[in-house]
Amino acid sequence: MATHACILNHLALGFGDYITAGTQSYQRNVSNIRVDKEEYQARREIAGDNFYVGVNDLTVGALGDGRVDNVDRMVNDLEKRIEKRQKMSRRRAFDEDGDINYINERNMRFNQKAERYYGKHTQEIKDSLERGTAL
Repeated sequence: MATHACILNHLALGFGDYITAGTQSYQRNVSNIRVDKEEYQARREIAGDNFYVGVNDLTVGALGDGRVDNVDRMVNDLEKRIEKRQKMSRRRAFDEDGDINYINERNMRFNQKAERYYGKHTQEIKDSLERGTAL
């Protein structure tokens, strides 16, 4: 029941702003990170005082680049995100019954936008041109 209430709360909020969406995305990504506390403690003991880098220190990256499996996990995560993003965007179906009033795809998009904004004002002119009774 708690998940149902959470889903309803999420749907009620909808899209608020980009800051909230970014924060939610960050929280979702951070929740998927697995932390190895033993490795963290070992690296902290090896580094000593250099573990916590200050503003004026040039020791960034002195602890090494990290383990290979961490890099592989990051690459896999990025590939999953790219795959998910590609699934979300789909190619629009071509309308074979629609009027062809364009010469290329860019012109087709322009005509669709013009029709969206000015179509109700130009409908009478188009109808009279099709009937052949235009002046």
